[in-house]
Amino acid sequence: MIVVNGEKMEWAPGMTVKDVIRARNYIFSMLVVQVNGELVKRGTYDTAAVPDGATVDVIHMISGG
Repeated sequence: MIVVNGEKMEWAPGMTVKDVIRARNYIFSMLVVQVNGELVKRGTYDTAAVPDGATVDVIHMISGG
């Protein structure tokens, strides 16, 4: 089990940040992701592992005027 933005989510072996983004239907292109408080670089979402018990924060970056 992991926690994504404060909500529990089932964990699977080999889960990556990209898997979490897809499972939660986060489609906005400007995202900032932290796993256990550590910033994950955008180019590594495909390979960045999410361990069992992790806390994942996904933040949508929005700007406007």
